[in-house]
Amino acid sequence: MANTFTFSSEPLTRAIEAIVAAGGSDPREARLVAENLVTANLTGHDSHGVGMIPRYVESLKEGGLATNRHPVIKFDGGALVALDGQAGYGQVIGAEATEIAIGRAKQHGVCVMALANAHHLCRIGQWAENAVAQGLVSISFVNVISRSIVAPFGGTDARFGTNPVTIGIPLAGQPPFILDMATSGVAQGKIRVAHNKGEAVPPGLLIDDHGRPTTDARYGVIEPFGALTTFGLHKGYGLAVVCELLGGALSGGGTWHTEDRSKKRVLNGMLSILIDPQRLGTAPQFAREAAEFVAWVKKSPPAEGVDRVRIAGDPERETRAKRLAVGIAVDATTWNDVIAAGEKLGLERSAVQRIAEGR
Repeated sequence: MANTFTFSSEPLTRAIEAIVAAGGSDPREARLVAENLVTANLTGHDSHGVGMIPRYVESLKEGGLATNRHPVIKFDGGALVALDGQAGYGQVIGAEATEIAIGRAKQHGVCVMALANAHHLCRIGQWAENAVAQGLVSISFVNVISRSIVAPFGGTDARFGTNPVTIGIPLAGQPPFILDMATSGVAQGKIRVAHNKGEAVPPGLLIDDHGRPTTDARYGVIEPFGALTTFGLHKGYGLAVVCELLGGALSGGGTWHTEDRSKKRVLNGMLSILIDPQRLGTAPQFAREAAEFVAWVKKSPPAEGVDRVRIAGDPERETRAKRLAVGIAVDATTWNDVIAAGEKLGLERSAVQRIAEGR
């Protein structure tokens, strides 16, 4: 068996689409989920790519993920809106919730959107990209309701999730600034990827089941579990708590965390703030100052071993261009898990492989 499979993006999307459809999703939903996951792989975020499918299928089968759901408006205050995701696929709920928020921001100049009970929203940067494509600034705080996997600063066991913070800022005449980061030192999915590849993780990212530093990825994937650490010591920890209080408590989605390791569902709460610079009245200054500042920053002489200074969003765009050209590499363990997930929904292994290879 090959150690790695390399797929072109469109055939791989069709294969994932087939698996999602086999789980009961309508054609639109199956396509949205598949495109979103493959886009995560294209941008270099394999942790949020097709390797999520086994977790989704398990969540679907246990009843923690519902198909063909849409966000429901629980409170409508114009520029202030609260939505419930009904445990629907985050790829659909996230897209439609962001579309609602974009419309409100265009109408009122700003929108504060609280989204509760969405199943895994995947790469939050996708929703920031959707907003900046409409000329809006986007700020999001997200919490994760699942088994706790991240330790508080100074603690020795897991108490919350990876809790991402994402900020998107449009830049006139150039690609946008997209800061999309977990408040843990690394996304949990990256630990899964390292474990599947048989690789150690860098020091400082993980503690074992006794709270001791470790580089063994198994402590993030199989029992006995350890915990991830927050980035930047107490600073990342502080932001993680902000995500719980705003993305979880304020959104109405909750902040509870369970130690029941049998549950596979992953629910997200998200508080998003969208701002229209045109309506704010500072659009001309904003466009000029932002472009000039980014240009100034990028003129910094690169350090040894670095080809040039980048801003958030640049690495993803570069990786996407490369992977569109040469294909998406998926390690054999991850791909076997994806194939097995399809089998659980009645798809033949050979059929999924054939679709993914474009045959």
